[in-house]
Amino acid sequence: MKIKETKIKTLQASIFIGLEYGYTQKQIDENLVIESLSELQKQLSKEKDIYLSASVSKTVIVLNNQKEPHLKIDFINYPKFPLDENIFKDEVLIIGKELMKQFKQNRILIIYTDETVMLEQSEETDTRIKIK
Repeated sequence: MKIKETKIKTLQASIFIGLEYGYTQKQIDENLVIESLSELQKQLSKEKDIYLSASVSKTVIVLNNQKEPHLKIDFINYPKFPLDENIFKDEVLIIGKELMKQFKQNRILIIYTDETVMLEQSEETDTRIKIK
């Protein structure tokens, strides 16, 4: 059996999205986020012939009294469907912005291999974070 080996430049990105609508403490069903992500992927594949797979895992962001469930959505530059770095970053950013709008997030982070991008709609901060 012959095994083909394919190497490409490593590109990674992670989107962190909270599982609360705004700072309401009203929970978002993680399956809704996953379904939305899947629809965004289908649209991307159909319209741009881009295949951007993702790994989704649960995590908790902790800062002082805020202990908010989040989803971490990890993307890689998959060798079967390699992308240029700028296209990879742009498409992950588009997905992040769309998820942010759909799930009423004030702020989300996108962590790339070489930089961290914070998307923010206002300066507002969760009241559970501030300590007086």
